[in-house]
Amino acid sequence: MSGTLQFESLSSTQYAVDCPVHLAVGMFDGLHRGHQLVIDSAKAAARQSGGVCGALTFWPHPSRLFRPDDPARMILSPELKRLELTKLGLDFIVEEPFTRDFASIEARDFLAHLKSEVPSLASVHAGENWRFGKGRVGDMGDLVRQGESMEVSVNAVPCLESEKERVSSTRIRNLLTTGDIAKVNRLLGYEYYSIGTVTQGKRMGRTIDAPTLNLPFEGDLKPAYGVYAVSVSDVSLPHQYKAVANFGLRPTVEMTTKPLLEAFLLERCPFDYGHRLKVIWHKFLRQEQKFSGVDELKRQIAKDVEEAKAFFDGQ
Repeated sequence: MSGTLQFESLSSTQYAVDCPVHLAVGMFDGLHRGHQLVIDSAKAAARQSGGVCGALTFWPHPSRLFRPDDPARMILSPELKRLELTKLGLDFIVEEPFTRDFASIEARDFLAHLKSEVPSLASVHAGENWRFGKGRVGDMGDLVRQGESMEVSVNAVPCLESEKERVSSTRIRNLLTTGDIAKVNRLLGYEYYSIGTVTQGKRMGRTIDAPTLNLPFEGDLKPAYGVYAVSVSDVSLPHQYKAVANFGLRPTVEMTTKPLLEAFLLERCPFDYGHRLKVIWHKFLRQEQKFSGVDELKRQIAKDVEEAKAFFDGQ
């Protein structure tokens, strides 16, 4: 490893130094339903042994090291990945920096390095197609054989399929960029969301009777530009407000260079500049488009609002 593992505890419970440790290992971008099965496997092993379970994950994605000009775009930021991991009943999280030193560890030495930093390591859990070590030459069969010699149980969790296709982060990324948010949410096992801070805009929405919350997009992977039915809430509060949102470059009124999420609440808006908001993306309504003028835009917004209301009424 690149150094002593830093454990982020998710529990106030104190454990003995020699308590059995069960690790779910992976990049876990998106923490989709397949990833959740890996986490569940580690949790089950911990319950059986009376030990603790945690997730060993990495940042940045290896592609940022090996393909800096064309890295994989992440579904979740480190902040949001940690947030989702905390919901899954783990005892701790370890985020290992993916550096050149880490990437140079030979596959045959991987488990020995892990065991040296976690002496009470009892089991390792990863997807059956997980690769590791220098050049990604190690596979789960190699890890099983290493575990046998070190008395560490290795569980290769079968890949999950949906609609005759493997549930994967790559598949979800592709669906996000084409706007199939409904299928994204089914594969994630929860609804895709983003977080942003309300900023002051040009107040043009007020001139067409559609005042919006302007939220510069903070994510790495941009969903398809278009109009969505969404829910909006304060990041620290549970109540959600129904809304219709446009995500894109605003080609009709004043084109931007960076994508902006503009949310129009379908009920009284309690938010103002500086509020940190969570936006849950429910349904893709249509692609972003350039209209002939403000009047045509206003007519389309009215249609979008009605479609969003019909969606929420049907839930």
